Amino acid sequence: MKLPRALRDIRTIKTLLTNAETEATNGGDDLPGPEHLLLSTIGLPDGTARRAFQRLGIEPDHLRTAINDVHQEALARIGVTAHGHLEPATPNAPTGPHRMTAPAQQAFHSAVALSKTTRPALLRGGHIVIAVCEQEHGTVTRAIKALGIDRAALTAAAHEELAAG
Repeated sequence: MKLPRALRDIRTIKTLLTNAETEATNGGDDLPGPEHLLLSTIGLPDGTARRAFQRLGIEPDHLRTAINDVHQEALARIGVTAHGHLEPATPNAPTGPHRMTAPAQQAFHSAVALSKTTRPALLRGGHIVIAVCEQEHGTVTRAIKALGIDRAALTAAAHEELAAG
């Protein structure tokens, strides 16, 4: 039995936001940012985010390392030495209302709006990839650049994955 589209969207959103919150907590952040949304998106069942990275020859799991490196570099610039690294999200994420940073909220809302213009009109990982790539500043932008990825190329790859179904 297929779930109605609205119910599938709600489940996708809940998974996305819950895992983004877990990613933020694991990384030592109070609120999820766009980088945490992107990390969460890689694991969504629709696979469009993961495949968008793979279209460019990038293993999506390397994103976590790049984000960690960007965080470490930013801390080092202000004289703080941090040890450790981001761990993969655990399945038992915190519960409660989902909160995000302003850039993450902007990316999420942009992705939802974009999802309404594509067929099927469901929020998928590729929408988040596109929305995050629209941002010109921040951790996720520096991490994508550190991986040698052109944001326009990643955006195009995500569009191709969404179009492929």
